[in-house]
Amino acid sequence: MEFGNRTIAARNGTKTGRRRKRGGIGAKEQLQLMLIMLPPLILIFIFSYIPLYGVLIAFQDFVPGNPILSFDGSTQWVGLKHFTDFITSRTFTRLFRNTLVLSGLNLVFGFTAPIIFSLILNEVKISSYKKLVQTASYLPYFISTVIAAGMVLSFIDTNGLINRIREIFGLPSKAFSMDPNCFPAIYTITNVWKTFGWDSILYMSAMSSIDMNLYEAAKLDGANRVQQMWNITLPSIKPTIMLLLIFAIGSVLSTNTDLVLLLYNPAVYETADVMATYVYRDSLLGGRFSFGTAVGLFTSVLNFTLVFIANFISRKVADYSLW
Repeated sequence: MEFGNRTIAARNGTKTGRRRKRGGIGAKEQLQLMLIMLPPLILIFIFSYIPLYGVLIAFQDFVPGNPILSFDGSTQWVGLKHFTDFITSRTFTRLFRNTLVLSGLNLVFGFTAPIIFSLILNEVKISSYKKLVQTASYLPYFISTVIAAGMVLSFIDTNGLINRIREIFGLPSKAFSMDPNCFPAIYTITNVWKTFGWDSILYMSAMSSIDMNLYEAAKLDGANRVQQMWNITLPSIKPTIMLLLIFAIGSVLSTNTDLVLLLYNPAVYETADVMATYVYRDSLLGGRFSFGTAVGLFTSVLNFTLVFIANFISRKVADYSLW
């Protein structure tokens, strides 16, 4: 009897081992997965890590054609001179303020708009209408930034659609594109309109994985749809919200440079000129490559620091973090 029990146990153990072997990932499968990841890793190394060598020119008076690093004395090292020149320049305060204002507006409205849109759309029960609205919200994202900026500039022109509507109500025409006070609103509305539909995809995906039994239980307890949204849907997508918020805070000193360059003009530099556009004009067009690299490195270090701070606060307060 004891032998029989041991035999049965051994058979069960063998079956369990076979099931584990079938369910696990073998060495061959792991090798295949690593080989699949090899091309992206090579591309990241070539285009993201090797160019970091060029950051050295931020500490030099670099002249195109000269080697970045040499031992014959042709490399002119200046230390932190370009960083000091930028921080102590007359334009630093304006650039830093404008960057924070535009990024802050985009963080407040551009980050919350996809969440609100997703919560509202999730309550729509007619699937055909829901898919139509989703598709319509994605379309602006696929419009070229150049075309989107051209559309906006034509709308806010003195003879554009916005001023035509103003004239209907007896209001005078206004050159919105030449008014510095209007630029932050124009930039923010354009950026939110272009990206909110695409950004809502992650939230909609997170909502699709919520257990429907939670909603049924809430209905039995008498919860209305707003209460279900607040107590079930929103807490369920909280991890996604926190992770994306960390990334958003980490890029608070990086604006949508392409959009700013296409929308602004010298008349609105007071509120539209940001660090990235200043680097484009002064460094790339002006030939001050070392200075532009220093400003870019300064911005990147600050963004990197903000990511760490946001991640630390999120881990302590909400118990969600990137690491």
